[in-house]
Amino acid sequence: MRNTSIWTAAMVTTAVASVAALAATAGEASAATTTLVVATNGDDSAAGSLAQPLRTIQRAVDLAEPGDVIAVRGGTYALTDNITITASGTASQPITLGAYQGEHVVVDGEQLPASHTPVGGSIARADRGAIHQEASYWRISDLEIVNGPYGVYCDGCNGNVFAHLSTHDNYESGFQLQGTSSNNQILNLDSYGNRDPRKNGESADGLAIKEGSGTGNVVRGARLWNNVDDGFDAWKFASPVLVENTTSYGNGFNRWNFPDFAGDGNGFKLGGGSPAPSVGHTVRNSIAFQNAAHGFTDNGNPGALALTRDTTYANAGTGFDTDTAGGTATLTGDLAVADTRAVALGSATVSSGNSWNLGGTWDNTSVLSTDPAPLTAARATDGSLPPAPSFLVPRNGANVGARF
Repeated sequence: MRNTSIWTAAMVTTAVASVAALAATAGEASAATTTLVVATNGDDSAAGSLAQPLRTIQRAVDLAEPGDVIAVRGGTYALTDNITITASGTASQPITLGAYQGEHVVVDGEQLPASHTPVGGSIARADRGAIHQEASYWRISDLEIVNGPYGVYCDGCNGNVFAHLSTHDNYESGFQLQGTSSNNQILNLDSYGNRDPRKNGESADGLAIKEGSGTGNVVRGARLWNNVDDGFDAWKFASPVLVENTTSYGNGFNRWNFPDFAGDGNGFKLGGGSPAPSVGHTVRNSIAFQNAAHGFTDNGNPGALALTRDTTYANAGTGFDTDTAGGTATLTGDLAVADTRAVALGSATVSSGNSWNLGGTWDNTSVLSTDPAPLTAARATDGSLPPAPSFLVPRNGANVGARF
């Protein structure tokens, strides 16, 4: 399947708000589009209008047809069963799910039995995710998803846009895309504090696109921090993923005092498996800092990775680790500052215009600022990243590294 449009977080949010506003002013949407309103004081036998909202997001999902909009009023929706999405929209009529006119919506999976799977246990596939999706052509935006057995779990998904989501403190990865999944866009995601007690930290990432294949998947504007395993994980995903304008930091530390701690702690894990598939993922204008292991690692992926204008800072391992035998990574215009080791390159790695090619000492004094506070501040109302014009920018004006 091919998704020919590029949606931004603002466009998705506007789609929700504009149709919901139409429902508020006209009482109903046009015959071609139905708006289903959900509110914490609603009733699942109601009409689903602004005056008579539904009670659960699941009921709205079950009723939605291609082109429909689900507008969720503010409040906390405590799940007793996960939200399961199995019906698809179409390329020309996607189904939209999001917060009503910017109201704050929290989807809380704490009461889901799978959130409390015991140590050594496994989560049944159908139970994975506070939002469990096996469907295509949805636009999901402006939701905070917490305490689930995964936040969002999408398997066999195509042509979806996920925008301005916050997935944190889940009992597995905050967001996981897997299976045969193509042309999905993950925009302006904040995913943090996710952990997996059942595996002592072995697999809960901020964002995982793993164990599958499918072209055209894009990550843009994500912030992935303080997750128990990796920030971004592409383990065993056999098709190229594009990641840009994304930060990954503070991952892989045992903040939960798990016994036999197994978290990896890479900022960007760009492959893996036994054997690891050969995949040419692309990461550009992205930053990995203060992770427990590497900033960027091929993790055994011998493919033609392309890392362009990326920055690493103060990672406990290597900034750029692309030394897998047979790997053909290309590193261009990258910056490594104050990592335990700046770079580990394979014999076939192409390296040009990077800080280590320029020479000199690259430490805290080499950049305008090492304070991440501007970059970690609140996002703009449209979900875009806050500006951080000095963070890890070379003091000498060298044209290397990311810019935010």
